[in-house]
Amino acid sequence: MEFYEFDIYNIMQYIAYMQITNDQILGMMPPQFGLFGLLFAFMNRLQAAGDSFYEEITCKQWFLLACMNLYSKEAPTANELAETMGCSRQNVKEILNALVKKEILVLKQDDNDKRKQRIYFTSKQKKLAKKYQNKEMDFLKLLYEGISDDEIRSVFKIISKMEKNLMEIEVAS
Repeated sequence: MEFYEFDIYNIMQYIAYMQITNDQILGMMPPQFGLFGLLFAFMNRLQAAGDSFYEEITCKQWFLLACMNLYSKEAPTANELAETMGCSRQNVKEILNALVKKEILVLKQDDNDKRKQRIYFTSKQKKLAKKYQNKEMDFLKLLYEGISDDEIRSVFKIISKMEKNLMEIEVAS
């Protein structure tokens, strides 16, 4: 059967209903479809695990906080975080507002450009990071159990290529 002849919606409904294993999925359809569905299912499970992991914040809020750690020279703006997180500025603003309300982050006007607001951690965030540091390491250990560093690097490279392709699609649209 040709790649384009599959009806992915019906196949994914069938898979969800039948509780089919990932190996069975790859036997039923081209691997591109199987991986596409697996990525969605994985992200849903990861978000659910993250949402139940923290008492104070959601998984998306944690991701924003984690992305902020990538900015060591200067506190980021909402636009910069949106680019890093791969989502819209509006989505980032919604997450930011929740974290500001919880007093985990604070927004301050940029010294050089008054139109920009920079995002900073508060002491509450530092306490939160310390509270979960060991638990996060334990979670990552379990998540990557039985997976070598080389396998992780390979998956990282593949998903990075897919992300680059997505960014090219966005530019072309």
